[in-house]
Amino acid sequence: MIPKRPSCYRLFAFGAAAILLVGCAATEPAVKGKTIPQQGESNSLKQFVKSDFDRLADVEMRENTQSLRVLMVKLYKRNPRELHKSSAGSAEDMAQSVFENKHDWRFREINEAQGTDAIQQALRPDFTGDRVLSFIVGIQTMLIKAHGGKSEFYLTDSIEPQNIYNAARNIEIAVWKLSNARDETGQLYLLTNELNGSERNLSFEREFGKMIGSLDLYAITLSEKLQRSLTRMVQTFATALFLPF
Repeated sequence: MIPKRPSCYRLFAFGAAAILLVGCAATEPAVKGKTIPQQGESNSLKQFVKSDFDRLADVEMRENTQSLRVLMVKLYKRNPRELHKSSAGSAEDMAQSVFENKHDWRFREINEAQGTDAIQQALRPDFTGDRVLSFIVGIQTMLIKAHGGKSEFYLTDSIEPQNIYNAARNIEIAVWKLSNARDETGQLYLLTNELNGSERNLSFEREFGKMIGSLDLYAITLSEKLQRSLTRMVQTFATALFLPF
């Protein structure tokens, strides 16, 4: 169990959450040619039935979904054979179809698998379907389940901080498996980071790291609000099982 944190830590957690909320609700400033991401309906009537923690959950879920969309495109470009199993279009078109069309996150190409089942399926030797689709859909549906089956939050919603914390640990396990699962010839099922004498591309690692960090921040902040402790489980990635919630 994580011991109860002192008040200074609580203030830090709430302060960090407040900074995230301000960054997403403020007027959009230009920063080196880029803009701070905006909460889509910050001025709508919907905001009157949301607490600060609901808005923070909206931000966290939206940013992690965007990271997964970016990762999907990157994975398809590194592994074009997987894209060809599901689509004749571009990686961007496929990602748009997956994240914007209504399909209840069930795809025949991956046996309608979801959650950790889909993640494990993506790295299984006997799976012949689209490994990228299975991996990304698995993580996204796992996140939705950890958030109580929702992707938008209101005052009546209740989110269990332990589930959010466990989702972060599951992503760590999934990333380790993604970087180490190999076929009978020793080849990775899915290529990600590039580390050799001429190239050094760690963009996958950075994107997954952002997701894990935002989940941990929200889990800790929410646990402080609800005055609940988070249970840590020490695992060895090589033999780790996905945590339930």
